[in-house]
Amino acid sequence: MASYLIEPFDRLPFGGAEKARRYATERYRGAAGLNWYDCDPTLRFLMRRHLGDGFGWAEPRLRDMGALMGGPIAERAEETDRNPPRLEKYDRWGRDISEVVMPPSFEAARNDIVATSFTRPDFVAEAKRNGVDPAPMGVAWSYLLDQADIGMACALGTGGDMVVGLTEMFAPEDVKARVRELFAAGEMSGEAAQMLTERSGGSDLGALESTASRDGDAWRLNGFKWFASNANGSAFVVLAKSEGAADGVRGIAPFLVLKERRDGTRNGVRIRRLKDKLGTRSVASAEIEFTDAEAFLLAPSSSAGQGGDGKGLARMMDLTNGARLGISMMGLGCARRALVESLCYARAREAFGAPLAEQPLMRRKLAELIVETEAAQALVFDGYLGRPRLRIGAALIKLRAARLGVTAASDAIEVHGGNGYIEQWPVARILRDAQVNPIWEGGDNILCLDVRRAVERQDAHEPFLDRLTEAVRRAPEGDDATADLVGERIGHVRQAIEKWRGLDRAVAEARLFPLAQYMADVYAAALLLEQAGWERADSGSDRKALVARLYARSHLADAGPLRGIDAPAEDLERFKDLADGAFIDGRE
Repeated sequence: MASYLIEPFDRLPFGGAEKARRYATERYRGAAGLNWYDCDPTLRFLMRRHLGDGFGWAEPRLRDMGALMGGPIAERAEETDRNPPRLEKYDRWGRDISEVVMPPSFEAARNDIVATSFTRPDFVAEAKRNGVDPAPMGVAWSYLLDQADIGMACALGTGGDMVVGLTEMFAPEDVKARVRELFAAGEMSGEAAQMLTERSGGSDLGALESTASRDGDAWRLNGFKWFASNANGSAFVVLAKSEGAADGVRGIAPFLVLKERRDGTRNGVRIRRLKDKLGTRSVASAEIEFTDAEAFLLAPSSSAGQGGDGKGLARMMDLTNGARLGISMMGLGCARRALVESLCYARAREAFGAPLAEQPLMRRKLAELIVETEAAQALVFDGYLGRPRLRIGAALIKLRAARLGVTAASDAIEVHGGNGYIEQWPVARILRDAQVNPIWEGGDNILCLDVRRAVERQDAHEPFLDRLTEAVRRAPEGDDATADLVGERIGHVRQAIEKWRGLDRAVAEARLFPLAQYMADVYAAALLLEQAGWERADSGSDRKALVARLYARSHLADAGPLRGIDAPAEDLERFKDLADGAFIDGRE
């Protein structure tokens, strides 16, 4: 029953019940309130595949998590976006306390998420006792959370593995003990932050100015970080140069800074101001000044006299690939949420005598969203769960998934029309949030440079191409044309890399972007074929083969002189298969 008043204009001569039905508020429920595990056949398929015999134990827990993320967490994300964190700079006596005050909606959401996280130590131990690999469940947890609030995902997970890993390797014993206490609930508990970016730029780290001076077995750190997310955390990895070190990349070392000093007093960490951001308002991002902050060098003790061994930045960059996968998952989460909101709206909204979802042009757009989202899903899940993990994979996956989050959210706004541009509808926030993903952990150009490093220094394209070839071998029988096309393009990628290696240095750098895009295209197509083989064995279905075929046709096939206008219309003819296999609205 409607909860709104019937107005006089609802009874105008050209109105009527049938027209009013088209814009009845109760018909537009969107994704919030659904169980995001139950409504996602592709996630259930991947969990069956990756969990194997452990799926029976895991599924009730996955279902509970789907209800939590689609219900209270999604609802609180909207509230936090409207009431973001604030900075309490001074106490009543004018003393600098630099306290970030988080809204109650954030605190309630974080408490629920941390308490039920599939990454917390006690859950991981329980899963292993039951013979279940917890890794796929942890990936599913991130995937579901990122559909609700990528800002929360950043607040919980920004640099936790980096802080814990580097501390265990290099910090003094008493500091290790303190960090273990902070992260008793796991690395994804919201206690960590990584502080790299300064006003000189986030990419040109060699130009940073923060400086550390030796002070016994600790250091005094002074400097100013321009964009530091999760400023309300308790343990930070901070990049700085030791006094007297080279003014460049080799002079950089990572330092651990805790909110409190060893003696329990407040450390020299001052928050200048919180950033007034376009989106991701649930993570407090700030400008942070370090004033004689107690810090601990995260490098071998033998190199302490030199302020590090010159490998500090490289050591952190090794850990950055994991962070890039995290951002890729955020992009995928935005794309998945945009897709679901689009399907919900298009099925409810009627125009020209039929629901939008029955209009051919809208079906084309929705089919494209389904195919692109499932391609990104294949990439991100392979990045996390594929073995061995590809050195070149994280950069290519982030290049594709982070950008898709933006374009899918933009498409979702268009599907909603003018309503999508209004903050009362959910897709405006998705677009605002998604726009940060191509920036965090390296923009497109930085990712391309990483691809170059991996190819030139490690021949990382060889295991990458081997992985693609292996995936295509697992394609199902019955669509040899798609497998042949993808197999041919793998060979073309090899040729492209060899040609690229012979180019003039400046030209080669400029060509990195189309080369990386080509690699990502073929990577996704190969993985979709592999998934199609899994699906055939799992259920006998050919839906994923259809997705692979549509993706390969769009990204890899020669469109010919007619630009594909004469291509088979499978996206329309089998739209129901595509849509039902992507999203099930249990409320219908």
